Amino acid sequence: MNYKMSVLFRLIPLIMGVICLTFGIYIRTMGVGDGYLIAGNVLIALTAICIALFSTAATIIRQLIHKFNRADRIFYPILGYTAGIVTCLSGILLVITEKTVDDLVSGNVVFGVGLIACCVATVAISSGKFSMIPSNSENLSYKDVPFDRYTRGTYLTYFSVPLICTAIAWIYAYFLLTQGTSADFVAGHVMIGLGLVCASLIALVATVLRQIQNKFSRKERWLWSILVLILGTICIGWGIMLMMPLRAIAIAPGFVLIGLGLICYSISSKVILLAAVWRRKEPLANRIPLIPVGTALACLFLAAFLFEVSYFNVNFFVPAHIMVGLGAVCFTLFAIVSILESGTSKQSD
Repeated sequence: MNYKMSVLFRLIPLIMGVICLTFGIYIRTMGVGDGYLIAGNVLIALTAICIALFSTAATIIRQLIHKFNRADRIFYPILGYTAGIVTCLSGILLVITEKTVDDLVSGNVVFGVGLIACCVATVAISSGKFSMIPSNSENLSYKDVPFDRYTRGTYLTYFSVPLICTAIAWIYAYFLLTQGTSADFVAGHVMIGLGLVCASLIALVATVLRQIQNKFSRKERWLWSILVLILGTICIGWGIMLMMPLRAIAIAPGFVLIGLGLICYSISSKVILLAAVWRRKEPLANRIPLIPVGTALACLFLAAFLFEVSYFNVNFFVPAHIMVGLGAVCFTLFAIVSILESGTSKQSD
């Protein structure tokens, strides 16, 4: 990867983060009424995922251009985790200091977005030895043990973070759905989708760690990829079923679940790429980055449709705006998978 391309791929997450932040602030302050605070707060929270993705991009790119050092190994994961933890705390604060129903709904969703950011930050810290993946793939057999691999404790610690975040999201979703209020109904279903995204990131973290440890076996080559695709399909299917029959209360969580499912598909592109080029040549590897491009376009086209409908039905206002932020996250994931493709291109040339 040349230096100019490395700068571009690091800029994409930052630019998408700025879009989410500024658009969220604009929506939050442009009017008073149902939906403005929810859409604005969630869009602002999505900035944390972009920051965590920037941390991942920078961690991998600095290794590819041979400038990765001890400070990078510490700074970028801390940046990602800080974004995630601050977002979680912001969500908790919104719920605790609840003044309106909008604060309650957006606070719960913001908390879930923070969990995703923490999972993404774990991808960043797990990728601290990303350069070992192409080296292991090319030079080691399945039975060889890499010299500079992670310790067992470190491996288990990194692997446990997305597992814990997923469990928190789903347990909290169950709690919300048992409360019986409209606000908890909306937040609970969205939290299920956020948990599915966290679960998808388990697969990505597992793939990265197991390839660094040289434990990625033939039998599991497509296991993690299939898991993520199933999770994304469940998320989209859940959203569609939630809106059948179409009810006002189900519109926002239904479409947001569809958008979160598209993010799961975007994550699958990274898992598929790493699996496809592991110890073999894959001529179509450079086409895999088209997956997050397609999901980003799907989010934006769906947002355009929802914007039009929102002029006649205010219930479409929130998902229309949030879908823009989800599209930005999908496009940021395009930058990450492009970086991975560049880093593993020796296996696909």
